[in-house]
Amino acid sequence: MGFEPPQRLVRALGEMYGDGAAAEWLDRLPTLTEQAIGAAGPDLTVERVAAPGGRSALVLLVRQADGTPAALKLAPPLAEPEQERAALAHWNGWGAVKLLEAPETDASGALLLERLHHEVSLRSLPEAKALLEAAGTVRRLWVEPPAGHPFETVAERTGRQSEGMRAAAAADPELAPLVDAALAARTELVEGSPELLLLHGNFRQSKVLSGERAPWLTVGPEPLVGERAYDLARLVRDRVEDLIASPGGPVTARRRVKRLAESLEVEQARLHGWTLFRAVESGTRALAEGRRQMGEVNLEFAGWL
Repeated sequence: MGFEPPQRLVRALGEMYGDGAAAEWLDRLPTLTEQAIGAAGPDLTVERVAAPGGRSALVLLVRQADGTPAALKLAPPLAEPEQERAALAHWNGWGAVKLLEAPETDASGALLLERLHHEVSLRSLPEAKALLEAAGTVRRLWVEPPAGHPFETVAERTGRQSEGMRAAAAADPELAPLVDAALAARTELVEGSPELLLLHGNFRQSKVLSGERAPWLTVGPEPLVGERAYDLARLVRDRVEDLIASPGGPVTARRRVKRLAESLEVEQARLHGWTLFRAVESGTRALAEGRRQMGEVNLEFAGWL
């Protein structure tokens, strides 16, 4: 394939997986793409790469044999595309992008999806309207997981993440109070988790795109099983750079917790706790990956809660 992966993807993969692992996958990408196109069908036509695209996968805009527009998504193995495949298959288009078919190419990890308007997300809407639409979209995803599902639980995922947070606090004692508060909140939350539903795992405004079949559909899940408050916590932190720059940022952040908890009938204290944990986890991880500005922004936000 004669294309260059978007620079945004190249940078993000290096940050998440290290330059070596990212470069290895990117070197294999032309071959993987050819494999995925062949598996999806000989009459699949490739139009172009979706740019600037996302931070975790290459998306090709394609057309099927009958002219139907679609998107072919290729993600590295560390992004666990099989988990996304399983979640999208279970939702079957309910609140989420529809899985058209799954090319049988384990090496490529490709997903053939309905095509959405990748350039139009909820971030294009005014803040209040975006939050309203986001709440209406995410609630559709919260369903019983399939029997024998492959997804980890919130307790398992956050348990793994806690190790990185402790390492960050050990390396920088100034982070210790925030990290301790976040870990204490997690301990209390996982001990009393009230529900086990299928969650998006990384739900935010930029993960909700405009579509033809429905006005707004979710993409890019990092699925897991647990309580709704965990899924909402990332949404509270949306447009965090704008919040940090606003003189009323702390008040706005706390109002978001209250408003989202009330609109989706989630216990406010649980949403507050998961928001704290996820903000500190994101902040310490960003610092570890060398994204200092993003790390500091998320930790400042966590300090408001």
